[in-house]
Amino acid sequence: MRKAVLVSSFFRSAFFRFAFLTILLFAVSGCQTVASHKVAAHEFIPFNVMPAQHRIMNQVRINWEVRDDVAHVCAHAYSMGRQQAYLTPPVACAIWDILKAECTVVTGPLTSHVALGHELRHCFEGHYHR
Repeated sequence: MRKAVLVSSFFRSAFFRFAFLTILLFAVSGCQTVASHKVAAHEFIPFNVMPAQHRIMNQVRINWEVRDDVAHVCAHAYSMGRQQAYLTPPVACAIWDILKAECTVVTGPLTSHVALGHELRHCFEGHYHR
């Protein structure tokens, strides 16, 4: 019984919550983050295109919204918590609707070809980097 109480108190500790949130931050598809607008090296590595039958959409209408409040819009679209949105504010995202075959890519006024392409890929393949 004593061991169960110790384990329970550990899981409630601030350290555990912090560690859990940190791991969660890396698992969520916030895609591009502010980090001084540097593009991660892995974004330039060629990738295998997902076969057409495995994509979420093959023909899609694309909209591109350029917004000053991109972090707020993307955080809201992905239901990011306030803490996560503050720690890793997204600088771009893709919001898709499979039934309407539409996808909206949201970026800020300062973006890159890589960020735009990364989000466009989400329009076809969904959450591809899980």
